[in-house]
Amino acid sequence: MKDIDVFQGSALLRQLVIMQDPGVKPNTDGLPGLPAVRSLAGATITFALVSCVVALIISAAAWALGNINGNAHFASKGRTGVLASLFAAILIGSANALIRFFSGISIG
Repeated sequence: MKDIDVFQGSALLRQLVIMQDPGVKPNTDGLPGLPAVRSLAGATITFALVSCVVALIISAAAWALGNINGNAHFASKGRTGVLASLFAAILIGSANALIRFFSGISIG
């Protein structure tokens, strides 16, 4: 009996969220400078990906030099840098798909 009350409360909350929807949808012609902002975003993505490549090269060199010299701490920091730059590049490269996916989720 208690579970039914909790379910009814969440249904009431869901109905309340649906009722308060202002009906605003994203549009592509609302701002006059939108093409310039898109161009700037694309250039930022390019710059970030190039930075990830540079970080990957430096980290891989640090990892290799740490292994050659027997310095475990240096090799560990290089390995961490390699993984961080790879994950950053994955997130940056998939930013459009992630935003597209999560913007399509509707609460109601």
